[in-house]
Amino acid sequence: MAEIQEFIASMSKSKGFARLSRYAVVITPPTNLGLLSNIESAEDTPRIQEMQSFHKQVGQQLHLHCNSVSMPGHDLQAQDQQHGSAPGRQIVTSHDFAGTIAATFYLDSHLRERHFFERWQRLAVNTNTHKANYYDDYIGSMEIYQLDTNNEITYGIKAIEVYPSTIGGIEYSYDASNQIATQAVSFEYRQWINLTADSIIDYQNSDRFRYIQKTYGN
Repeated sequence: MAEIQEFIASMSKSKGFARLSRYAVVITPPTNLGLLSNIESAEDTPRIQEMQSFHKQVGQQLHLHCNSVSMPGHDLQAQDQQHGSAPGRQIVTSHDFAGTIAATFYLDSHLRERHFFERWQRLAVNTNTHKANYYDDYIGSMEIYQLDTNNEITYGIKAIEVYPSTIGGIEYSYDASNQIATQAVSFEYRQWINLTADSIIDYQNSDRFRYIQKTYGN
């Protein structure tokens, strides 16, 4: 009985468990997505403003339409070190941010979210000439936040040098008449930082925090 009371007291002190359904995602694509450098021909020039408006609209939709996302991990890399016949030790030699960030997005009736990521991928490689472009031209960033039951940020990370490496296929079926179409996307990234760590001074008074609170808060 005492252990149960201690458990309840512990949960009350920590304000409950983190809920997997309480999260927010903010994706920042490359700044040149939808600009003139991404227009394929001179005839497309009049469509620049239209495409800029499209990317702004869909960019905002992505934040709200993110159906699921995986919080990335962190690996310590070690090698075995042994002295004589004594048991060996795993000595840390480096670290890495292995893996990808997997996410799924609800699709609107025009599949604008899929189109958005297709255009982002075309910044990385020209699908006509099949030539790869400069790395800095196609990397963006992604922020993932844990929210509590009051929609307040309790934890957050920012992944940098992000780009959509894989756009998954969509399975159609007459049996799925009541299901909403979703788009799976895998993102590569270089590393992530903890935005809510103690070392981030005055984070809750930052413009970024206020933006997230305004967008996803009460």
